[in-house]
Amino acid sequence: MPIKIPDSLPATAVLESENIFVMTEYRAIHQDIRPLNVLILNLMPTKIITEIQMLRKLSNTPLQVQVEFLKTASYQPRHVDARHLESFYTTFDQVKERKFDGMIITGAPLEFIPFEEVDYWKELCNIMEWTKTHVHSTLHSCWGAFAGLYYHYGIPKYALDKKLFGVFPHTMEKKTSPLFRGMDDIFYAPHSRATCFHDEDIRKIPKLEPMAVSEQAGISIIKTVDSRQFFMTCHPEYDADTLAKEYARDVEKGLDIALPENYFPENNPKKEPIVRWRSTGQLIFSNWLNYYVYQSTPYNLDTVQEM
Repeated sequence: MPIKIPDSLPATAVLESENIFVMTEYRAIHQDIRPLNVLILNLMPTKIITEIQMLRKLSNTPLQVQVEFLKTASYQPRHVDARHLESFYTTFDQVKERKFDGMIITGAPLEFIPFEEVDYWKELCNIMEWTKTHVHSTLHSCWGAFAGLYYHYGIPKYALDKKLFGVFPHTMEKKTSPLFRGMDDIFYAPHSRATCFHDEDIRKIPKLEPMAVSEQAGISIIKTVDSRQFFMTCHPEYDADTLAKEYARDVEKGLDIALPENYFPENNPKKEPIVRWRSTGQLIFSNWLNYYVYQSTPYNLDTVQEM
């Protein structure tokens, strides 16, 4: 949350120049407060694990956040109890007349399937189109980022020669961005994917702004210039053992999988992984929620503007 100080305090300019969020008395007095309404389209087969990961990050803020989970109606997941979905999830038809402050579209294990051949692609396209008029800021994660970049901007995905698997250093292209407030100049984040996009495809679109880049992973965080859409191919929400479980699963299946890079001490999978990204995940999600949702969303959600 911001610090509130007198309008004319000399320290204001200094603090703002250091990328510290300052709220003047005038702005504080004129703020209306209400819970933020955030919708999460959970496309992962491990629904409960993803729920926990996302809620953990969204809860690291004093803001009141009302979260709802969305499921696809055109495809029924096979790896989760139907009663769980019935109890805690809604469908697009049930929310399409409403507006939301923020939305998260998660990843899905669909890397090698052409987008148009995904069972629920048409439904997902309808949802992504709807976000342009009914959601103030949408965060697309992993496969959700590839899907969003393809749908909104026609950016194709390409197969990698080998799976990008591990925890990699990233640098910021715009250190003064509110998204990176409180973060170190170099931050680490996990990746686990077998596809990529070409960085030049991102940079040639004026509406897209590369935010963070990795030598190994390429551009990993992108947003639109108006901050209404975010695309993140890394996984700062991952638990400490997420990559370890993926590695053990693939080994058990007999797949040719390399150890995740920069993860196990001494590259020994019997040792407990080193977590280098926990604070990064907390800050990225908290900063997105605070600066790009809470601070700019209209108090009356009915006035959310079309992109």
